[in-house]
Amino acid sequence: MRTRIPIVFAAFAVIMLVGACTKTTQQSEETIMVLTERNINGAIDSLIAMHGEEHRTRIEQGVRQAASMWRSDDGSAEDFIAVCAEHFITDQELLDKTFQRFEHNLMLINGYLTELRRDLMVPLHLDTGPIIGVDHLFGRFAPEAHVNTDMFKTKLAFAALLNFPLSTLEQRLEQGAEWSRREWAERRLAQRFDTRVPAEANQQVTTAYTIADTYISGYNIHMHHVLNDEGERLFPEGLKLISHWGLRDELKAQYAKDDGLPRQELIHRIMQRIVTQEIPEEVIDNPAVDWYIAENVVVPAGESPAGAEPAQREPDTRYEMWLKVFNAERAVDPYHPENSTHIARRFNEDREIPEEDVEQLFVDVLSSPLLTDVAALIRERLGRDLQPFDIWYPGFKTKPPLTEDELDRIVREKYPTVEAFEKDIPDILVRLGFTFDRAQYLADHISVDAARGAGHAMGAGRLSDNAHLRTRVPESGMNYKGYNIAIHELGHNVEQVMSYQMMDHTLLRGVPNTAFTEGFAFVFQSRDLDLLGLDVENPDAEALNTLDVLWSTYEIAGVALVDMRVWRWLYENPDATPEQLREADLRIAKEVWNDYYAPVLGMEDQPLLAIYSHTIDGGMYTPDYPLGHIIAFQIEQYLKERSLATEMERMCAIGNVTPDLWMQKAVGGPISTAPLLDAARKALDSLK
Repeated sequence: MRTRIPIVFAAFAVIMLVGACTKTTQQSEETIMVLTERNINGAIDSLIAMHGEEHRTRIEQGVRQAASMWRSDDGSAEDFIAVCAEHFITDQELLDKTFQRFEHNLMLINGYLTELRRDLMVPLHLDTGPIIGVDHLFGRFAPEAHVNTDMFKTKLAFAALLNFPLSTLEQRLEQGAEWSRREWAERRLAQRFDTRVPAEANQQVTTAYTIADTYISGYNIHMHHVLNDEGERLFPEGLKLISHWGLRDELKAQYAKDDGLPRQELIHRIMQRIVTQEIPEEVIDNPAVDWYIAENVVVPAGESPAGAEPAQREPDTRYEMWLKVFNAERAVDPYHPENSTHIARRFNEDREIPEEDVEQLFVDVLSSPLLTDVAALIRERLGRDLQPFDIWYPGFKTKPPLTEDELDRIVREKYPTVEAFEKDIPDILVRLGFTFDRAQYLADHISVDAARGAGHAMGAGRLSDNAHLRTRVPESGMNYKGYNIAIHELGHNVEQVMSYQMMDHTLLRGVPNTAFTEGFAFVFQSRDLDLLGLDVENPDAEALNTLDVLWSTYEIAGVALVDMRVWRWLYENPDATPEQLREADLRIAKEVWNDYYAPVLGMEDQPLLAIYSHTIDGGMYTPDYPLGHIIAFQIEQYLKERSLATEMERMCAIGNVTPDLWMQKAVGGPISTAPLLDAARKALDSLK
């Protein structure tokens, strides 16, 4: 995944999270001074008198944009008129230089602060030793919290708003195809200042995400110490799995083992205990105790459970974290009049795809009749009735005749350390089709770190900075799971380097939204075995891969739908307690399951879709995953007869325009599930 903490802002005391919405609403009412229409017209008339009638359109737009952000502490109406007179520009040469200065200096400001934030988070993100109390405090501190506030105070923001046009999502969707690269960059520049959120509210947001991220990063289960109904230990000593990623990946790995079903069933029970918050608090990241999961009894490791009482459960901490994120985001709502909920901001600002369009894409997949045929094929391959956890069935992947242990051995020998993987990046990229020079250039801009959590990618801050790849590397060396994650993150990093270091305008750096970088990451990840030199000829490989993508999209689309519906519920119930949120999450998860999974898998009222950790610490991040699958499949289909390296470079150069425009330029069509569903239909026919 991409870095899980949104690039928002810094820390404040946790107690500020409670009741934040009320306080910030009052602040917004107190600090906004509404300039009268007479004041605004006066500023417009003054500028027209100075610069001429031919500039009226730009003057009217710039003055009204600046006026919408003017606050009482910025000065009087006369001060506003003076700022307009001083900073509105009509000379094209000076306007070009001003644009260039903004672009360069914002790159520096964002870059230095990104690097500082990344460095401050090292003890929390990287496996550098035990976390101490002050690490959490530094993790909640972010000096960028006041940057936009200070830009308004120094009038830099007003200089941008006076001279460069804002745009609505509707305008970007309807007119964006006609804009030049410079026009797109100008709109992205102005967009930076289209809201004015107080630093205190931004601090609350970062505090909430940091606390939730730290909580999730430490949510490990020591599997050797979880005993089944018969009191048996099913997993080797030392195996520590993070929820949900590690648990899910271990469950998927057990499909390759003849005796894997009991272990899958045990992992499934652990997941159920987590989402229902029946998990004993004492077993989280604790190898000193044994957990007899059937009775929910916890005893010191090696001792008998006879006579022990059920353990004290985790006190809805999982849902308390989610509420902290919600309340922090709600505190920001009053400062986004055009997108006054976190839901609206996620879709209209971050993804730039209307919420209803995204949901329809997911429903198109979830309701496809093809899924019943795919489930029947899985049932036939497994030789048993399906279980809820079979939503993670990985058996369509083309794989070598090797066990997980054998794959671990191969990877461990190849990559005993983080440094070994980093050193091999140029060769990996060459094997993916990049020229040696381009592969070396990309590798020179990527640094690899040993992650404390499941792994993530962080883009560079400045042009002279590196993108960072994080993945878990135990002391014994990288295992196959860590390698698989590393290849996924490498896809993010290559996109991050190409769409920044090789971009014509740094204001257009990146791709339209996280789903697109997930798309490239999935394309890389799908080739992980090829990169190990494990080439197994299979005439059904393409058909099987298509069904794998469909089944994976089916699984995560339901998770995303749950995430979206729970956020809607939160806005309808803003004073909810952690207990009420837990009950709502479980109810919604079961409803989505009953609508889209029970008819396919054959069992009802399953809460498994609520297990994803990103629903807790990601602020509705999960919709990017199914979008990523859908987008990645379209890209992969387009690349079938083309060079990944050449086409990826061309696609990344498109930059941060709207998603549909990006797709039109990249693959010649809008985002659609049709390519995936059509290919899946053909795949099923060919396998029959």
